[in-house]
Amino acid sequence: MRRRTGPSSGQSRARTAFGVARVVVAIVGIVALVGDYQYILGFSSFSKANYFAYFTNQSNAAGVVVMCLGAWLSFRRPVDPGWLMTARMLTATFTIISGIVFGLIVSQAGDYNYRIVVPWSSQLLHFWIPSYVIIDWIFAPGRTPIAWKKIWLVLIYPLVWGGFTMVRGAIVGWYPYFFLDPGQVSGPLEFSAYSGAILLVIMGLAAGLIALSRRGRQGAGRKG
Repeated sequence: MRRRTGPSSGQSRARTAFGVARVVVAIVGIVALVGDYQYILGFSSFSKANYFAYFTNQSNAAGVVVMCLGAWLSFRRPVDPGWLMTARMLTATFTIISGIVFGLIVSQAGDYNYRIVVPWSSQLLHFWIPSYVIIDWIFAPGRTPIAWKKIWLVLIYPLVWGGFTMVRGAIVGWYPYFFLDPGQVSGPLEFSAYSGAILLVIMGLAAGLIALSRRGRQGAGRKG
């Protein structure tokens, strides 16, 4: 009968270090969200309610919660449970896609000689925090593999958010992103092209994260 061994001291130290890092990043996320809210208060024409309609702000708020849970469990358990891995995969995908879309918007604005100011809070939310999320996913020990069938979960939130955003936008006359605004796209075909491309990228990101979670089948070897 083979004897089961626990995590090595080196892995335990690494897991603790990533737990501390997750706490720091969660705090940075809270500061960035508050800072971004305070930044938009400087625009008299901007509705405060619109702040909470942004995909970036919602996904980062959820990411802070999951990051805190990940930190807490990294101090208490040698591996992340399956439900946490699934939650991390979802919030990581949404956080990363927010950074990709925002980066494309900023770069395209430059091509059209339109300058977009990116305050420090937006830089943290769109670039620095997603960068850490990727590093954490690749290098943090104690991950458990995620079943491929979980990939479809990543479409639920974007579809619900998108449907709500379109209905709300038609009522209040405001959309958080230009490609959702009927007045800024040429028609249903362009709208469908943008939306379809983003959903495909979301699926691709989720697939990459799941594949990485299964690499080496670390941890307990149970599918999340």
